[in-house]
Amino acid sequence: MIHFSLFTFHFSFMSQKFKKLQNKNDDSTAYGKWFATAVYDQHFIETEELAEFIQTQASVKKSDIKAVLDELGSAMKHFFELGQKVKLDGIGIFKVGFSSIGTVKKDDCSAATITTRRVLFQPESQRIVVGQHTNSQGKIVQKYVIAKTLVKDVIFEETYDTSLQPESNSSNGGTTGGGTNPGGNTGGGDGDDTGEND
Repeated sequence: MIHFSLFTFHFSFMSQKFKKLQNKNDDSTAYGKWFATAVYDQHFIETEELAEFIQTQASVKKSDIKAVLDELGSAMKHFFELGQKVKLDGIGIFKVGFSSIGTVKKDDCSAATITTRRVLFQPESQRIVVGQHTNSQGKIVQKYVIAKTLVKDVIFEETYDTSLQPESNSSNGGTTGGGTNPGGNTGGGDGDDTGEND
């Protein structure tokens, strides 16, 4: 696995906005229910603005930061072509994913049957202890959650701003809140988990 260590920086936004949307799909078991759904404006934080922000968090010039960011895509592409996964500390793991046509015979399954290519992203996560309790054996065990590093401190706020809209594929108020399509290969580790530890 290839490790990239970029600058130490922290994003700090006011909040992630959401609106209450009702599920209007009468074929859904959640029909009629209301869901908090993420909404966005039409602005993207692009390389220039990202470099400008990083400059305020690190002792590196904006022009140098931008040069590194501009080369990051090419560097990742290089290692993907070598069949490597790329880990960006504080962000997560990127790797190549693809779909394949199923074949009846094993010998017919080859690189020629591979179809859609995509980049899979597994966000970095960390285990956070949220308490403890005594189990059935009388042992004290820790209770914890697995939180995604990039979003664990995000604050959510309802908005009535008509310029902010959900992604088109979440317009029926799905349960994901962010307009993601379920059922695809996400590369693993996409959902927060809970557990216990002795």
